[in-house]
Amino acid sequence: MNSDFLTPVKESVIADAMLQSDLPFGQNIQIYTEKQGFPDLQDVKLVVFGVQEDRNSQGNTGCGQDLENIRKKLYQLYPGKWETNIADIGNVQKGNKVSDTYFAVSEIITSLLKKQIIPIIIGGGQDITYVNYRAYDALEQTVNITTVDSRFDLGNLEDELTSQSYLSKIIMQEPNNLFNYCNVGYQTYLNSKDEIELLDNLFFDTYRLGNAKQLENIEPAFRSADIVSIDIGAIRQNEAPANYNASPNGFYGEEICAIARYAGISDKVSSFGVYEYNATLDRDGQTAHLIAQMIWYFIEGVNYRVKDYPFSNKDNYQKFTVLLNDDEPLTFYKSNKSGRWWIEINILSNNKYKRHALIPCTYKDYTEAINQIIPEKWYKAMKKLV
Repeated sequence: MNSDFLTPVKESVIADAMLQSDLPFGQNIQIYTEKQGFPDLQDVKLVVFGVQEDRNSQGNTGCGQDLENIRKKLYQLYPGKWETNIADIGNVQKGNKVSDTYFAVSEIITSLLKKQIIPIIIGGGQDITYVNYRAYDALEQTVNITTVDSRFDLGNLEDELTSQSYLSKIIMQEPNNLFNYCNVGYQTYLNSKDEIELLDNLFFDTYRLGNAKQLENIEPAFRSADIVSIDIGAIRQNEAPANYNASPNGFYGEEICAIARYAGISDKVSSFGVYEYNATLDRDGQTAHLIAQMIWYFIEGVNYRVKDYPFSNKDNYQKFTVLLNDDEPLTFYKSNKSGRWWIEINILSNNKYKRHALIPCTYKDYTEAINQIIPEKWYKAMKKLV
């Protein structure tokens, strides 16, 4: 990895962690500082880095600054019974042009992915989600993205790339490696009717905030994701005030932490980002503390992965076949390890979408199929293959 793109963590941030007596998180990870140098990533599983880029964050200028606030809170937390090695490799500063920052971020993420290291990205606008997506081009695979956001951030195709138009770029620009997009927690009054209909016509998955608060319903959305992107504006303003686009409605702190754990425990998630933190609006470090806890829960989830997706040995699964009246039968699998469910779709072995042959679902999807109701997840996945 080219560490020239990165600046070290300030020594003052490390000093705060060292004041703790009982070995907090900050004393159990490798941290890039001027004194210690760049970490050896040989056996590292997770890497934290910040992005100090706000120029394309629409209506939230200032995000990406003072990321030390998040680190101070994170370093002071106590680690769980974790076996994974973790490193903090500092920050990507603003380039002379926004495109310079994008290039650096993309190169870092690609390098980490090739080493099978999971990047945890903090700071910057949510336009960095597009950069994260483009970093997967080098892997030559299709990608699933799940965002936690009150808005879809579609914008118009002719718009420049911003935090509120990045999704149209992901959907339309070549190379198009997107298989599925899922939004969790959108608020209807913040999105136009045309946008809602467009995503439905593209057979993407969307969960309104009210439905998303039934957390067991949204777990499959993270189990199928490669990229998870969280806009801090999806959290209630009272819980996370550090965002100019925050809303009175949104997820509670404990709900967003549960969501972060869902993302971590997914065997498939290979990058995780929390964006749009604006320190100028933070009250007593409240939002920084919540983001630190979200990262903690994501790491906790990674440490409890059960490696049951994708499956290689069907002996570890119970198979259920549901006969439908007028259509081909549906095949469900239930993991003996975790009790989680998948539904199978028929894909030719040489099809580029073969890694999506199993669609995560819930027990409810199985019971509805028994009652002759075709699961919407299966229907949408099949439509994308036609």
